Amino acid sequence: MRTVHFCMTVVTVAVLMMSFATTTARADWDPVYDSTGKIINHKMHYPQLPDPQGWDVNATWPKVLADDWKCSQTGPVNDIHFWGSWRYDQQYPISSIRVSIHSDIPATPDQHSRPGELLWARDFLPGEFSYRPWGTGPQGWYDPNTGEYYRPDHFGIWQYNIVDIPQPFYQELGKIYWLDISVRLPAGVPPWWGWKTSRDHFNDDAVWTDYGLPTLPWRELRDPIMQESLDLAFVITPEPAGLLMLAGLGGLALLRRRR
Repeated sequence: MRTVHFCMTVVTVAVLMMSFATTTARADWDPVYDSTGKIINHKMHYPQLPDPQGWDVNATWPKVLADDWKCSQTGPVNDIHFWGSWRYDQQYPISSIRVSIHSDIPATPDQHSRPGELLWARDFLPGEFSYRPWGTGPQGWYDPNTGEYYRPDHFGIWQYNIVDIPQPFYQELGKIYWLDISVRLPAGVPPWWGWKTSRDHFNDDAVWTDYGLPTLPWRELRDPIMQESLDLAFVITPEPAGLLMLAGLGGLALLRRRR
C-alpha cells in the first residue's frame, strides 16, 4: 500500500510540475493552492485578489494609484499582474501603462504611509502587456479626484499581465515597496479605466495623486460611502524557475507526509 501511495504521489508531483510549466507558458495568472488552501505562486505578502462587488477606481493618466506590498522572496520583479475594468463596461484601446516602484515611507502618528523614493519605472506599450476577462460582478465607479461615484456602474473584470520584464526591479526579502499604476488612453477617449479594489487588506490604505502636480500629496484611498480603507488588486509572481522550485518543494513535502 505504501508503494502505491508513493507512486501516486510521484504522479501527483509530475502533474503539478507540468501545471506550473503550462501556467508560466501563458501570460496570465491563476492562483495555485497548496494542500492547506494557501496560494503559493507569488512573491509578496499574499495576492490581493479583486473584489467582484468592489470599486473601479479611476487610474487614467494623469491620475495615478499606488498600493504597497511586502517582498516574500528576494529576486527580480519579472511579472506583475493586476485587475482593472471600464466605466459602463465601455472598452477603449490602451496607449500605454505607466508602472513604477517606490520605496516605503512608513506611517507616523499623524500621517499615513505612502510611496517614497522612485526606484524603478517603465511605460509598457501595446504588445508588452496582455489582458483577459477574469470575472463579473456588480461594481462601482469611483473618481477620488472629483469625489464622484456610481453604483452599480459595470460588471466586467479584466486581468492585466506584464511578464518577462527586461531589466526588472530587484526586490529584497522583508522590504515594503509601492506599486504605482496609471493608464494612458488615446486623445479624445473618455478617462474611464480604473484599478480594481481588493478585499485582501495589507498594511496601510492604497493612495492616489496626479502626475505633474508635485504639490499634490499622496492621499489615502477610502470607500466613498463607508469611508473604510481601500486596497487594490494585484500580485507579484515568481519567474518560471521559481515557480518550478515551488512545485518541487510542494511535491517533496507531500511525499514526506505520505511515506
